[in-house]
Amino acid sequence: MWKVLLVEDETFVRESVKEIIRWEEMGFSLCGEASNGEEALEIIKREPPDLVLCDIVMPKMDGLQLLKETRRAGIGSKFVMLTCIGDFESMRQAMEFGASNYILKLSMSVKDLRETLGKISAELTAVKPAAAYSTASEAALRQQPKLPDSGSAIDRITHPEVKKIIHYIERHYAEEITLASLARHVMMGENYVSALFKKKTGETLIHYLHRVRIEKAIDYLRSTDLPVNQIGHNVGFMNDNYFIKIFKRMTGTTPSQYRQTR
Repeated sequence: MWKVLLVEDETFVRESVKEIIRWEEMGFSLCGEASNGEEALEIIKREPPDLVLCDIVMPKMDGLQLLKETRRAGIGSKFVMLTCIGDFESMRQAMEFGASNYILKLSMSVKDLRETLGKISAELTAVKPAAAYSTASEAALRQQPKLPDSGSAIDRITHPEVKKIIHYIERHYAEEITLASLARHVMMGENYVSALFKKKTGETLIHYLHRVRIEKAIDYLRSTDLPVNQIGHNVGFMNDNYFIKIFKRMTGTTPSQYRQTR
């Protein structure tokens, strides 16, 4: 069983999350809970869990600071962030500091939580020996997870504002994109835009943005000899390590390893 620490300052939310999932069936067990970041950090340092399910906005120490302090302590627990505010920038920072995913509390469902736990379980159990990459072949490349075509999203979506967001991202993926800039583009509130996009497309804004950027990065890797860090910058990732992390999460391999097998 993978051990889970639940960190949430709202008692009602904490109890709801505990009750809506049959944790053991998913291969997880709740090893503890905390109502703020300071309390959680003590638990993590004393007995590191495999997964921390953590609110972003909390008293004493927020979820982002907890994630940073956990990493500074050299503890590699997986983090999934809970938020109810659609704070694009906070979620981006959380992903950059190593969070595996995030869930919007206002629209959280059993399906969302089960899918997230399934992905975390796969990450925890996956073993990818480095030696396997050194003998990668074209056959191995064909077996790598295929990214869904982001362009097809436009054909499926009929909501005008969501289509505008998709067009904007596909035109400006190389630039800095924030939830605020997307909300201004369609003249809507940030929270509403975030929830609307997830409802109409089935994926979060940040995941869609990452997907578009990684698709473009793959094009560069296949058609140019540009350095990996330059490709990352060209598709909108200013942090090299973050680019490699997201690329590997979405394709199963690093950019350099992907290029070797093209």
